[in-house]
Formats: sequence, C-alpha cells, structure tokens
Amino acid sequence: MFYCPANVSLFDIWVNKGTSQCFMDTITNAFLLTYLLVFGLWELWMYRKYGTPQSFDNLPKSKLYLLQLFITYFLSVLAIVRFFVQLNYVYNGQVYGFMVIAAAVPVIIFPFSAYLIKVERYNMLPTAPGRGHSVTLLLFWTFLFAAENMAFMNLRRDDWWFHMKTTPAKIEMALFITRYVCCLLAFVLGLRAPGIMTSRDYFNLNQANDRNPENGRTQEETSTWQSAWKKMRMLGPFLWPKKSCNLQFRVILCVIMLLSGRLINVLTPIYSKLIVNSMTGDKPDFRWDYVLIFVGVKFLQGGGTGSMGLLNNLRSFLWIKVQQYTTREVKLELFRHLHSLSLKWHLSRKTGEVLRIMDRGTDSINGLLSLILFQIIPTFLDIIIAIMYFVTFFGGWFGLIIFVTMALYLTFTIYITEWRTKYQRRMNQADNKAKARSVDSLLNFETVKYYGAEEYEVEQYKEAILIYQDEQWMSSASLNILNSIQNITICVGLLGGSLLCVYEVVETKSLTVGDYVLFASYLTQLYMPLNWFGTFYRQIQNSFVDMENMFDLLSEEPEVIDSPSASPLTITNGEVEFRNVAFSYIPERPVLKNLSFKVDPGKTIALVGPSGSGKTTIIRLLFRFYEVNSGYILIDGQNIQMVTQKSLRKAIGVVPQDTVLFNNTIEYNIQYGRPGASHSEMVNAAENADIHERILTFPDKYDTQVGERGLKLSGGEKQRVAIARTILKSPLIVLLDEATSSLDTLSERHIQAALTRICNNRTTIIVAHRLSTIIHADEILVLRNGEIFERGRHQELINSNGLYATMWQQQLENDRSNDAAVAEQTTTE
Repeated sequence: MFYCPANVSLFDIWVNKGTSQCFMDTITNAFLLTYLLVFGLWELWMYRKYGTPQSFDNLPKSKLYLLQLFITYFLSVLAIVRFFVQLNYVYNGQVYGFMVIAAAVPVIIFPFSAYLIKVERYNMLPTAPGRGHSVTLLLFWTFLFAAENMAFMNLRRDDWWFHMKTTPAKIEMALFITRYVCCLLAFVLGLRAPGIMTSRDYFNLNQANDRNPENGRTQEETSTWQSAWKKMRMLGPFLWPKKSCNLQFRVILCVIMLLSGRLINVLTPIYSKLIVNSMTGDKPDFRWDYVLIFVGVKFLQGGGTGSMGLLNNLRSFLWIKVQQYTTREVKLELFRHLHSLSLKWHLSRKTGEVLRIMDRGTDSINGLLSLILFQIIPTFLDIIIAIMYFVTFFGGWFGLIIFVTMALYLTFTIYITEWRTKYQRRMNQADNKAKARSVDSLLNFETVKYYGAEEYEVEQYKEAILIYQDEQWMSSASLNILNSIQNITICVGLLGGSLLCVYEVVETKSLTVGDYVLFASYLTQLYMPLNWFGTFYRQIQNSFVDMENMFDLLSEEPEVIDSPSASPLTITNGEVEFRNVAFSYIPERPVLKNLSFKVDPGKTIALVGPSGSGKTTIIRLLFRFYEVNSGYILIDGQNIQMVTQKSLRKAIGVVPQDTVLFNNTIEYNIQYGRPGASHSEMVNAAENADIHERILTFPDKYDTQVGERGLKLSGGEKQRVAIARTILKSPLIVLLDEATSSLDTLSERHIQAALTRICNNRTTIIVAHRLSTIIHADEILVLRNGEIFERGRHQELINSNGLYATMWQQQLENDRSNDAAVAEQTTTE
C-alpha cells in the first residue's frame, strides 16, 4: 500500500498552483489530532482534579446542544463515507495511506471533542469562565473550520473536486459542502455554547447552593456506563479463576472456541455459494465434497447463530464451572463485607432491602461475563469480518451498506437504551421499597394481629405494588419503541443490500447466483445475532444497574477496623477499665462524658440509670461496635483499639436485652456459642441455664425448630437459650444487657439462678432495669446524662438517700401496685 497516489509525493508542498490532497489531508489531520490529544487530555486532567459535578436539573435545556453533539458525531460519519467514495470511484479500489489517515483521525477526534463538550457541561471548575466553552475547544473548532477553508487554495488544480467534470468529483464536492457547513455550524455553536452554564447561571447556582448544599447529577440521569470500567475493575479479582489451574485452562479453551466460531461463520455462506454455483453453471456438477464440508461446518456452527452447534454447547459446558466460581466468590465477598460493617450501618438499613440488593446484584453477575465474552464481542468481530469480506470480494458499496446499517442499529440501540435507564432504575427502587414493605410487615406479624391492621398492611403493600407497576409500564413501553426502531433499521439495510446484489447478478453480470445466496445467507446469519444485540445490551445494562447498589454496599467503608499493628487479645485475669471515655452517636449530643471506672477480675459491676443515660452504649463500646471519641477502654491493661476484633469478641460473652435466635434448631442456637463443642457439653450448658428440662418436653427436643427470630419460644425460653449459649462459650468476661427487663416476675425468677451461675468467677457487667437483680453486685454505678452520678454497693446507695434510693423506692411501689392488681384479678375470677 502506497501512501500517496502515483506521481504524487507527500513532500510536494506547492505544485501546479496548489497542494495535493495527500499533503493537505495529512498535515491538517495530524495537526488536529496532536492538538486535541495534548490539550484535551490536559483539560480532562484539570476537570478530574478540580471539577465539581453539576445537577442535571441546574443545566440549561437546549435543543441546540443536541444539534451540537449530532454535528460532532456526524463529521466522523462523513469521513468514513468519503473513504468509501474515494476507494470505489476515485482510486478504483486502491487504498492509499493518506485515505486511511483522513478516515481514521476524524473517528478519533470528533467523539473525543464530543466527550469534552459533555465534561464541560456536567462539571464546574472552581471559577466560572468568562464565556461558554474552554479555550481548548474554541481553538479546535477554529482550526477545524480554517482547515476546510484551506481547500479553496486549490480551486485551479485539476486533481481536486472543484471542477466537477466527473461523477466522483461531484460526489466529493457534495461531501465537501456538507462537511464545510457542519464545520461552520460547529464553530458557531461552539461560540454560542448552548449546553454550558453562563456566568449568570453560576451566580444563581451559588445562591441555590447556599440554600441547598447537596450537589451532583441525579442517579436517574447518570449513564449506566459512566463507571463501567470501575465496576469491571472491582469484579476483576473474581473473573479470572487464579486459585484453579483447571478453571484457567477452561477459560483458554472457551476463548479458542470463540475465535474458531468466527471462522466457521465465514465458511458457512461461502460453501453455500460454492454448492449453488456448482448446480447453476453451464455444466452442473455433483460436488458431494462441498455438501459434506457444508454440513460439517453447520454441525459445528449450529442453527445459523451458533446457539445449537457443537462448539457453542461444548463452550457452555466448559464455562459452567467458571461461572460458578465467579458467582461464589462475589457472594462470599459481599457477605463477608456486610458482616464487617458497623452496627450503626446495619441499624440504619432495612434488612429486606439489603437482601434484595444482594440477590439482584449477585444474580446479575451470573450472565454478565458470558454476555460480554460470548455474545457482544463475537457480534462485533462478526461485523468487522463481514465488512472486510464484502469490501474485498463484492465491492465497497456492499461494505458501506453493512457498515451503515450496523452503525445505525448500534447507535439507536445504545442511545435509546441509555434513555431507558432511568425507568429501569426507578423500577428497581420501587421494587426495593415493595420488597422492604412486605418483609417489614411479615416480621411484625404479631403487632399487625394485635392492632387488627391486616387490611391496612394489604393496602400499603398494594400501593407499593402499584407504584412499581407504573414504573414497569414506562420501562416496557420504551422497550417496544426500541424494538420497532431496531426492526426498521435491519429491514432497510437488508432491502438495500438485496436490491444491489440482485442488480449486480441480473444487470451487470458481475456477480453469480451463488454470490446472492452467499450475501443473503451471510446477512441473515449476521442479522440474527445482531437482532439479539439489543437484548444483550439491555441485559448487560440491567446487570450494571442491578450491580450499582451492590457496588455501593461493597464501597461502604467499615467504621471499625483493626489497626495494622493489632495483635490478638491476651486474657489473664479479665480486668476491665474505662479511662476518660467520651462518646457520641452524633456530635451535638454526647452520650458518655469522660467516663472512668474499673472492674476487678471476677467481680460484678452493675450499671443503672434512666433511659438514655448510656448504659447500653457502654456494652456496645466494650464489644467495639463503635469507636470511642476519646479515652481508652482497657482489658488486662490492653487497649481494645490495638487488638483484633475477633479475639476481643471471642473473649467476651453477652446476653442481650432482645435475644434473637437463628431460624434453626435449639441445639444449633446453643452450639453457636462454641461451634466445635460436643453434644454433652451443649446439654451441660443447657442444664446450667435451667432450660434442659423444658427442652425435653418438646416433641423434637433439641431438634426443635425455634422459628424466625425464635418466635416459637417464649421470652423466658429464648433468654435461657441465650444464657446457655454464653455458658457454652465460657468467656472470662460476661455482659448482661438488661437480660430480664422484658420478662414477667415468674420467668425472671427461673433464670436468675442461671445468671448467678454464669457470673460466678467471671468479670461481669450488668445493665439492669430491675434493681432487685443487682443487689448482689460488688459495685453499682448510677448513670445520668452520660456521667457517673453515684457509685457504691446496694445498701450504701440506699443509705445515701440519693437517685438510686429514689429509683429503688419507685420500683417497690410499682411492684406493690402490680401485685395488688394481680390479686384483685384473681379474686374476681
């Protein structure tokens, strides 16, 4: 391939009253490419470093902005059309290097300039510019328009198109006029900057931001592909099975089969042509070898699209294990990450919504890699191969028809699907809310029954479903629009190509009947997977939409993390000390204020006080569910922030105020305290918790299912199972968080002995609601407003006649009132 035509040199700058097209196209395109890449990349770096995203609602709404983008992309199309015109009509099928440059450079610079336009529209630098677009783009459009005007220097040269003596010259003249008008409009619209905020807009936005500091584009208007590379990079460690050489070998085999399938797709229509030509010539010939090869490649390819062929089925079989590996690794990582997040995060999220996000996110990964690797990439490869084949063996017009059809189809599909994204997101959000509403209602089944609110709950759920269906309708309606446009595009391309091919067969005799069969079968074969491209693209896009929330979960940073130098906690005696601890859930409301106390090994300390005084917070801080704002929490002299969370929680046992059991057997829930414990150790723990005899009365005994959250057991039974679990864990430090506060007096008496046994010879901290349960404590701390208001033993605090004595007296009066009410009810009955 020569760079310039015959008798023309790139270095002939001024010959015969002008310059050659080879020189002009090379210089102008090289200059524009170099300029835009250098200064455009610098501008992108500036916006990435200093830019602030703008809300879509704040941006000017202008149809001229859409026209600006259309013209920018259309200039790329004009360059490709000019290439095929020169190839087929001007240079008679000869490809020169300058033609490739003139076609390739616009395909790069115009989409890149369109991207810069979007960056300047959706982002704001710290200072508002004096006019719309940046100097980089303004100069680019100036140079572009100037380059088109330089063509007028060659009005008197015969090898330019201005003379219009031939049909190719007329076509090139028409292309030049179109290109000139587009460059002029691009220059004018660049000065006008219809999509860019003006100084007044910036001023108004700053005033609005003073009233509402939230900023950024709404998620509904954000392209699904905006962070596609980031999402794929996050998935990267899960996609390549680096832990298994067997799976890696499977991946390589699948790729080889993928490439082999592309070759098979070319051979199938070629042998169709050979068979037809062998039957329609002057002397029909029985070519059984052609038929045998054709059937063989069809066996490998399958029913025209590769969906039923041997290669595809074998590839699918090999890919099963790889897909399972990816899904398993993602699910485990997400599950592990959720357990690493703080208690604060979990309390702020609805469980049903989180589970829905997990399910949709992990399910979307199942098909994502397969769609990209085995559907999208093969489709593009088939298109490129088809264009090259038809340009080489049929002529440039056939390649142009296929290229334009494919380009329009892909453009319409991608553009309309991107437009549909917001409806898919809204539908997902409505689905999340409906799911969360149903789960919340079912989890509170008893409360619904208590208040007879079944119809109310049904109506609330119905309202959530109706909202979801409204969004679903919009998504489905926009899908029908997309399918119609895709069908029209494919049919128009098929019509144009078929008419041209029949014309070449009948009128010019340049093609044979076999060539028409080849063309029709190849196009049908090509359009069938292309017809599914919209579905594949939507599936990939939906996968990204579904994965967005999952990636948000994976992006959540744990608030409590182990220090890089953290070491396992070493328990020797079990001494616990709070030293000047301050903590608040929100900065404006401190919960603990420089709290200090010490629990000696084997001793019991009780925390009492009004609601909101910080009792339960102390338990959560000791378990390191939150980090203290200041001060230290020490266990045997070791700062718990400098030990691993796993070793810390392994050393502490807890009986919480609200015991929640797993939806499994009683044995499973007790053994959860120490999974490796034997059955006899588990039974011994149940006996010490005073629950063994009660379990034996159940039909399934220790195999009894406790139900969701342990709802099949009474409150006292659940508490005793929790106590048995803690006894089995056998920690040196025990925390009792108001373990009897929600129980009746009889149940409290049943488990009080169990609590005494669990606290024996263990460092114990009790958060107490019933003061009668902590009279044996070695020390009682009375908290008020996050500070220690009183401290001492039970009798000492009673004698001091302070806050504790007042609380004790109030509880005695409440107990007497309750006893009197029970006695009166019994007498009435």
